[in-house]
Amino acid sequence: MNGTLVPWDEATIHVGAHVVHYGSAVFEGIRCYTTPEGPAIFRLDAHMERLFNSAKVYWMELPWSPEQLNEAILETIQANRLQSCYIRPVAYRGFGQLGVNPLDCPVEVAILVWEWGKYLGAEALEQGVDVCVSSWNRLAPNTLPAMAKAAANYMNSQLIKVDAVKGGFVEGIALDSQGFVSEGSGENLFVVSKGRLITPPLVSSVLPGITRDTVITLAGRLGVPVDEKAIPREMLYLADELFFTGTAAEVTPIRSVDRRTVGAGRRGPITESLQKAFFDVIEGRIGDEHGWLTPVPATTAVAGS
Repeated sequence: MNGTLVPWDEATIHVGAHVVHYGSAVFEGIRCYTTPEGPAIFRLDAHMERLFNSAKVYWMELPWSPEQLNEAILETIQANRLQSCYIRPVAYRGFGQLGVNPLDCPVEVAILVWEWGKYLGAEALEQGVDVCVSSWNRLAPNTLPAMAKAAANYMNSQLIKVDAVKGGFVEGIALDSQGFVSEGSGENLFVVSKGRLITPPLVSSVLPGITRDTVITLAGRLGVPVDEKAIPREMLYLADELFFTGTAAEVTPIRSVDRRTVGAGRRGPITESLQKAFFDVIEGRIGDEHGWLTPVPATTAVAGS
């Protein structure tokens, strides 16, 4: 927290902090994976760039450079002696004044790491998950900026997620303000149709996902064409395959939407090939040709938590 390692139970903020009252925070979700060469962080620089982009949108001047925060992330993983973990850097406005104007409140930064398994369940990577189209839409373009990974946006995500869970589904898919497919509560979405990948464009109020970008790159390597274009709701029902992408969800197939079976009702061949390509990279089974992995120095990174 703000440059100092703090025990988990002592990592507290003031109840008057601006973030508590107005959701004034931007954050990232990053994963560190176990590889044959030791723990490595996936696409650290891309995540840090997005964190600073999000902060810029909200007039938040972070008191540390991207390079300093990258080093702090490595230090936090080492201090917790983790081989694999989830990483949450968050920049938030602390206590200053309690009005809506945030500019007189200090910008503080914390980095959390913890062990976190498969977000939608380990079996979901093969069997897929059951989802619904949510009754809650994604943000309209001129309300809250969807390209910023801001805490306030995730109030919308909570409504989508709870809407789905209360209805007996694992996850929800939101439509954008024009009625086209946007994304899940915390995941980007891909449709497979006639051998092509289709994913909603950024103008459909989707977060520019790092895993989304990774899958697009891997699809190019595998010779799978990718289109970014508006997707009508009914295409979800008629797709050959569907899958979510995200740091937490990784590459998770969707087996049904609104109780309509997608394809064969389990992971399809293109999803499986992209999944394999993704895990081959992040788990160090093939060469890191894109420079996506940042090794955690081995001096103090040992098994355990």
